[in-house]
Amino acid sequence: METRKVQLSGGTTYTISLPKSWAEEQGIESGSLVSIHPNGDGSLLVDVLNEAETDERSAVIDISVTDSDALQQQLTALYTVGYDAVTLQDRNGHSIDRQQTVESAIDGLSGFELLEATETRIQLRNLIDATNIDVQKSAIRMRLVVLSMHTDALTAIADDDAELARRVITRDSEVDKLFAMVTRHFRRSLLDLREVEKLNHSRERLFEYYYVCRQFERVADHAVKMAQFVIEDDTTIPAQLSQRLSEYGETARSVLNMSADVVLTDGDIEMAHRSLSERDELVAALDSEDKNMYGHDEPDVAYTMGLLLDSIRRSAEYGANIATIGIQQVLRREGRER
Repeated sequence: METRKVQLSGGTTYTISLPKSWAEEQGIESGSLVSIHPNGDGSLLVDVLNEAETDERSAVIDISVTDSDALQQQLTALYTVGYDAVTLQDRNGHSIDRQQTVESAIDGLSGFELLEATETRIQLRNLIDATNIDVQKSAIRMRLVVLSMHTDALTAIADDDAELARRVITRDSEVDKLFAMVTRHFRRSLLDLREVEKLNHSRERLFEYYYVCRQFERVADHAVKMAQFVIEDDTTIPAQLSQRLSEYGETARSVLNMSADVVLTDGDIEMAHRSLSERDELVAALDSEDKNMYGHDEPDVAYTMGLLLDSIRRSAEYGANIATIGIQQVLRREGRER
C-alpha cells in the first residue's frame, strides 16, 4: 500500500497523484481518462477507460459437433456470465431442429433474442440493458412464485390433484428464468463498475440478492419434487399424514418468508433470529415424524413420507440460509451507521 498527500489545486479541486508503476501497467499517460466510482463505505474506485471496455461482450461459437443438450447448456452459460451477443456457426448448416433448440433455450433467458438465422449462422443478442432491471423486485417476484409453488405442491398431495401438480412443475420455468437474469447481472457487476451503477445497488447488496434467489431456486426445485410424487407415484398419503405435511410446509414457508423480509425489505434482526428458532423447532418435529414412520404399517407410505419430509426440511434450511445472510446484512448496515 502506498500513501498520497491530498493537495488543493486551483483553489477548488483536491488532487492526488497516481502511483507511476501502476499507471504504466494500466497504460495510463497524460491525457488518459479514468472513471471514479464512490462507494457507500467512503472509498473510491478508479477504473481505467479504454475502447475495449466500452464494446459489448461478444462470442462466436462453433457448434458443428454440439448436441442439443450441450447447446442449451452453453447458451445458458454464455447468458449468465454476461455476453451481449452470441454467434453460433456451423459450416455444414443449421438444421430446423437445431434452430428450434436455440429458440427453446433463449425462451428461458430474459433479453436474449434471435436476430438472424442463415444457413450457417445464428445470431443472438441481449436487448435488455441493466438500467431496465430491478434485481430487488426480481427477487421479490421469485419469492411470491416459490411460496405459491410450495403451497400448491402440498395441496396437490393432500387432494391427489395431478392437474395442480402439473401447474407447479410448469411454474418452475419462471423461477429459473428470473434466477438466470439475476445471476447474469450479478456476474456482470463483478467485472464492470458501470453495471453496478446501472443496477443502482452496491456489489454487497447484489451478492445478497443473488444468494437469496439461489435459495429460492432450490426451494422451487423441492416444490417440483413434491409435485412429481402426485403424478409419478401411486402411493396415496392418508389424510391425517397429509394434514401434518401441510402444517410442516406452512412453518417452512414462514421461515423462508420472514428471512426474505430481512434481506429484501430491510426487516429487523430479531425477525431473522425468530426465523432460525422456527427452523430449529420444525427440524426437531420433522425428525420425530420421520422416526415414527419406521414403524408404519405401509412401507410405501413411510418411504414417500420420508422423502416429502426431507423436502420440507430442506426448504426450511434454505430459509435459514437467508436468515443468516440477513443477520450479516443488518450488522453491516448498522456498523456503517455508527
